[in-house]
Amino acid sequence: MKPLLSMPLLAIVLALPVHAQTTVQQAWVRGTVAAQKATGAFMQISSAQGGRLVSAASPVAGVVEIHEMVMEGTTMKMRQVPGLELPAGKTVELRPGGYHVMLMDLKAPLKAGDEVPLTLVVEGQDGKRETLALKAPVRPLGADTPAHRH
Repeated sequence: MKPLLSMPLLAIVLALPVHAQTTVQQAWVRGTVAAQKATGAFMQISSAQGGRLVSAASPVAGVVEIHEMVMEGTTMKMRQVPGLELPAGKTVELRPGGYHVMLMDLKAPLKAGDEVPLTLVVEGQDGKRETLALKAPVRPLGADTPAHRH
């Protein structure tokens, strides 16, 4: 009788987590115009056990950082943050005007209907890292909320 799984394949299957600790919903990226070299990625992130978003990457951009927009007096400023806390069982929304993933040094314009591959790295309370791969649809340049989906 032939085994159902080869040993190397069985090892890979057994190494997979039973369920993800972190989930991402409603991910999207704002579209760009021809000469634009930066845009934002937005989403909702939940971590069952709690953790911290520590990095992001995408092949469409030379630089990817976690950013926040803050009001300083009457001026809105954007700055990089070293990570984003994900409280256990709570949903953290990355949105225009708040926390977001900044895609800079874009390699090509992003137009509505495209999909952007993103990789997020979340560090759990135990120090273990979880890598999440997702594809975020590009929405028109004027889009600012999930309700603007077309």
